[in-house]
Parts: sequence; structure tokens; C-alpha cells
Amino acid sequence: MLSYSVYLNKNTTKWVTFIHGAGGSSSIWFRQIRAFKEEFNILLIDLRGHGNSQTMINQKNIKKYTFEVVSNDILKVLDHLKIEKSHFIGISLGTILIRNLAESNPEKVESMVMGGAILKLNTRSKFLIGFGNIFKSVVPYIFLYKLFAFIIMPKKNHKESRSLFVKEAKKLYQKEFKRWYKLTAELTPLLKVFRMNDINIPTFYVMGEQDHLFLPAIKEVISKHLSAKLHIIKNCGHVVNVEQPIEFNAEVLSFLKLYSK
Repeated sequence: MLSYSVYLNKNTTKWVTFIHGAGGSSSIWFRQIRAFKEEFNILLIDLRGHGNSQTMINQKNIKKYTFEVVSNDILKVLDHLKIEKSHFIGISLGTILIRNLAESNPEKVESMVMGGAILKLNTRSKFLIGFGNIFKSVVPYIFLYKLFAFIIMPKKNHKESRSLFVKEAKKLYQKEFKRWYKLTAELTPLLKVFRMNDINIPTFYVMGEQDHLFLPAIKEVISKHLSAKLHIIKNCGHVVNVEQPIEFNAEVLSFLKLYSK
């Protein structure tokens, strides 16, 4: 089972589950814990091979990673803790996992908060993925990760986010990085389904105005999905919860309270 941390609030039965992005860990939510635990029970999860979930990997009996397999990892933690329903907050790749989980198990999802959400790969994103596929077996994965982090978060005010994700990514292994990277083959068709289907679950996109790779697609989708709302944070890049935690926390908590009665 995945490694997880729980912060209980005896005054509520409502849960918020946080899902980090690729190469990160649950530690990226350190600026959210204090604000959210006052209102909700909190569940922080380390995805397989990340953070404290590294030890769950059985090298002799490892399955091909798919979005279904990784989403089921999350469901197993919810079932273990007997959490029937939760709000979900994700960042980057975490938003894809949350949406995938909601497609197959909508009864588990009270609402979705998508920070730095990914709904479409533009030309530059596809080039990056193709470049990584060519070189992932011949260069150290951390070099690729640093390159990707810089292209996704290029500005001076993105430096803390870049540094945090690279620091966490260093805890991965080369083989683990390659297993996760193979998931990119599923992305284009999966994201197309997400864009086409207006899932009937309250969804809140929180994007940085400088998230040049992914914000345009969110703006396009938001006009077609009636169950979704968008908030854009000024002077902010991809990792909105780290760069602008005060505004992120305030906006997300305000949204969650609408669906926690």
C-alpha cells in the first residue's frame, strides 16, 4: 500500500485528499496543511516510487504502470481508511490521476481542485515528451527532469518550485523514472476523453497566468464544461500551491466550503 499521512479533525466528517505530481511527494503540500486541517480531515498520499512509497516497490513482481493501476493505488488507501467520499486536490500529474479516478469511481469524489492542471499537450509539450523518450535510456533521468522543470517553470519567480521538484525527484531511481515516463504514451487519448466529457462533479481549476504550456487548454475547456470553474493567479507559474499559497488556500477553501455542507 502507498505511504500516507493523516491529519484528523474531530469536528468534521469531511475529507480532503492531496495528490502530488510526477517526481514530487506529499511534502509539496506543506503550505496547505495548517489552513486545511482547521476545516477538514486531511489525507496526504505519496504515489508509488515517490516519497515514502519507494519501499512498496517489489522489483520482482512489478506491473506495467498505467493510469488505471496508479489510480487504484489511491483507491486502496481510501478503502483502507474507510473513507467513502473525499474532496481531491491535485497538482500537475496529480490532476490527471484525480480525473481518471473520478471517471471510474465518481461516487468517491465530492469535488476536484486542479492546480496546474494538464488537459492538453501543445506542440512544445509533445516535443518534450518525444525528446525524453529518445534520451531516457542514455542520460541520467535527473538531467531530463531538470530540463523539463526549467521549460515548464522558466521564470525567476518559479525558482522555488523548480528547486523543490528537482530535490524530490532526486529521490527517484532511474528505473522508476522510466516506468512513470511510459505513462506518457497514454496521455493524448486520455486527455481527449477528459476534454470531451463534462463530468458531473464540481471542478475548480487554479492556474498560474504564467503557466504557458497548459493554461490555454484550460481556458478553452472551461467554456464548455458547465461543472467547472477557473481561477487564474497573477504572477504565478505552474506550481500554484507553492508559488502563491495564500491566494491558493483562500480560493480553494472558499470553493470547498460550497460543497461541504
